[in-house]
Amino acid sequence: MGDKLNEELIVKIVEAAIFAAEQPMTVDKLKQTVFADEVISKAKIKQAIEDLQSKYAQSGVALMKVASGYRFQARQDLSPWLSNLWTEKPTKYSRALLETLALIAYKQPITRGEIENVRGVSVSSNIIRTLTDRSWIKVVGHKEVPGRPSLYATTNEFLDYFSLSSLSQLPELMEPEALELVAKRIENEFMGVAVEDAR
Repeated sequence: MGDKLNEELIVKIVEAAIFAAEQPMTVDKLKQTVFADEVISKAKIKQAIEDLQSKYAQSGVALMKVASGYRFQARQDLSPWLSNLWTEKPTKYSRALLETLALIAYKQPITRGEIENVRGVSVSSNIIRTLTDRSWIKVVGHKEVPGRPSLYATTNEFLDYFSLSSLSQLPELMEPEALELVAKRIENEFMGVAVEDAR
């Protein structure tokens, strides 16, 4: 501690910290924690992350940037084999839940009433509760209309779960009316990924 760190050691420290951390790590968090007693620039930490991404480019594990920072995770194309590690089956979500999640993701901020108008049916309280309990959505305000309904938006946990760093990485909508296609696409592209983390 306190000694000048060489680049190789910085890379090893960053690698170990991201691997050991329970949550994704940002450059700032690395600087404030593992490098708190060191004089090291953010640029050197970013370079170490880039070096690690190159190092893991051809392995079964990738260093991914998600909304909350960087984390190691198994490559998605390996999930057919790795899914056998877990005896629990991945949670199946109803079409109604997936449609609601898709509407919130693509139209946020959005009220429950607006979701119901698009879907043509009422949104079950259980769906909103499930999405909130998973920390995939949250109330971000209230619409300035009578009754002041809650406005819902997705969270960083939603992005992290689906290995996205921003909403711009969501699949493109073909047409606004194609809600069923959106729900199916989310189910096919993301829900089939049972492996979230290499650890």
